[in-house]
Amino acid sequence: MSEVLEQMLKGYQVENIYDRKNAMKEIMQEIVLCGLSRAGFFKEAAFYGGTALRIFYGLDRFSEDLDFSLMTVNPEFELAAYFPMLEKEVRSFGLNVTIQEKKKTKESNIRSAFLKGNTKEHLLLFYPNEQIAGGITNNEVVKIKFEVDVNPPKYATFEHKYRLLPAPYEVNLYDMPSLFAGKIHAVLCRAWQSRIKGRDLYDYVFYLTRGTSVNQKHLRERLLQSGFIVQESACSLEEIKTMLSERFDSIDYAQAKLDAEPFIRDTSSLDIWCADFFKQITEGLTVC
Repeated sequence: MSEVLEQMLKGYQVENIYDRKNAMKEIMQEIVLCGLSRAGFFKEAAFYGGTALRIFYGLDRFSEDLDFSLMTVNPEFELAAYFPMLEKEVRSFGLNVTIQEKKKTKESNIRSAFLKGNTKEHLLLFYPNEQIAGGITNNEVVKIKFEVDVNPPKYATFEHKYRLLPAPYEVNLYDMPSLFAGKIHAVLCRAWQSRIKGRDLYDYVFYLTRGTSVNQKHLRERLLQSGFIVQESACSLEEIKTMLSERFDSIDYAQAKLDAEPFIRDTSSLDIWCADFFKQITEGLTVC
């Protein structure tokens, strides 16, 4: 195992194969970020979503995907243009991966791609112990999905952050108020269908616990783009609270807890979840 991977693994407390897989995927996510940075990706795009919140703002849960947004609208954006440099950078850390763009079956503002590698091969790279990978099938795939919104809602605000590992690099990302606007949009608008995404609720609590204000103008643009509100709506703080309150009354919290549990260590923090809890903490919501 390389010294860089060994150094990054020191930051993880692993007790079982599930922990080891998550640690491996999180480190691979950061290697992808480093590769994208070196490829010049962040001259056009910004990092947002749950993984951005975990890496740069301390969210204490695992997040599966890497989410990005262009800073300005560009329907001609070519995600694949970054693949050769990205793959070269990722492979330089000993990762044997392929990167492939997901072909669109319908018109969409989202460009998606997958970085894939063999799970057993990479577990043995990260944890050079035959017994650890013994229960993993030979064809199991470790997969990291990353998406780019090429038609971003207006009024997001950004900041630059730096990381030292796996090598020094810079990332352009949404600041906390803009990230919070994206999360409130997800809570209100995500089509949960049969799988309620309790992770959205967990993140919502995270923002409020840290006293984060919401980028109101950006949230309004997101809600307008989704057709959730009409142009005449001012999207005032009271309107936002009312929309959230109505949403909280409609949630199956048992299902929400089941979704969130695999991604967090202290599942007892979910015991308090109910409509009344979320509506009361929303009284502390502020905008900027």
